[in-house]
Amino acid sequence: MQTAAKSAAQINRAQQTMPRRGIGFMLAHEQFTIPQLLEFGAAAEAAKFDVLATSDHFQPWQDNEGHSGSAWVTLAALALRTQSIWLGPTVTCPISRYNPAVVAEVFASLSALAPGRIFLGVGSGEALNEQAATGEWPAWSERSKQLIEATQLIQQLWSGEDVYHDGKFFTVEGKLYDPPVQPIPILMAANGPKAMLRAGRFGAGLITDPESWNAHRDQFEAGLEQAGKKLDDVPVLIEQFVVVGDSREVDEAAALWRFIPRAFKGYHNIADPRAIRARAEKEIPLHKVSESWSRGTDPEQHAQAIERLFESGATIVNIHAGQRDQNKTIEFYGEKVLPLVRRNVRAASA
Repeated sequence: MQTAAKSAAQINRAQQTMPRRGIGFMLAHEQFTIPQLLEFGAAAEAAKFDVLATSDHFQPWQDNEGHSGSAWVTLAALALRTQSIWLGPTVTCPISRYNPAVVAEVFASLSALAPGRIFLGVGSGEALNEQAATGEWPAWSERSKQLIEATQLIQQLWSGEDVYHDGKFFTVEGKLYDPPVQPIPILMAANGPKAMLRAGRFGAGLITDPESWNAHRDQFEAGLEQAGKKLDDVPVLIEQFVVVGDSREVDEAAALWRFIPRAFKGYHNIADPRAIRARAEKEIPLHKVSESWSRGTDPEQHAQAIERLFESGATIVNIHAGQRDQNKTIEFYGEKVLPLVRRNVRAASA
């Protein structure tokens, strides 16, 4: 059975391989089909993005987004379609819809297809996925404890050794006969202060948004300190919404992602995407949705938003283009924004 020391060593090795000051591109299963996402992913790698992140849902957040294909199918296809870009979900919930032993097996298998470029993002879930698929939706405090146990169990199984786990929430007796070919970092999603503290203690990195990072970074660092880690040693992935286009395109995107300002302020407890959309349209003015997004066609404005996040402590800025025309964003960033950011980063470090 794997020891805690060995598990920690695996995490540390994995942390060292994640991109530093990398720029990711979000593949939104809520908004596009899997064949479309594969084309976007290949284009994003050609445009020199560093990371491809995929959402992982049973249903979309809002019914008007229109899609919800399997993230694991997309990741497997991308592993064969791409050559060097990092791949992983933001995020998979390994506590109910997926058993953690299954998650461990799937991501170990993905690492065989894309050695050294798979990461696993985990979180405590949303009702539109977990409750809708299983009928179960415990309180956050219980789901958070489940997430901790599930994360530790996944790490144990990845050792390839016999695992005899009889925990509070999960029981597993067995081993992975094809463990990861290289260590897989587990990044833990967090928004509120308690979740940020948990991510610091139990994750190999963080997935969050700019508002949560600015508000609760101290809690994440406190969790790191409790676990004997430092901020400089872990990946921090922060998602940044963008629209490359005019005000019409901004409003079209905002209508599809209207829930975003309150996603984890109550909307995550709603199981029906139609109800989420109706509530968001009633409670959230459209202009409020996009006020923190990078908008327009000035590459400097987009580059500055990324650079500010890097300066705040982000190691990966994950670009989420809410608009319909994803290729427009990929081309714009590949040709104008990414070279500008990398030039500015090199100049600042010289």
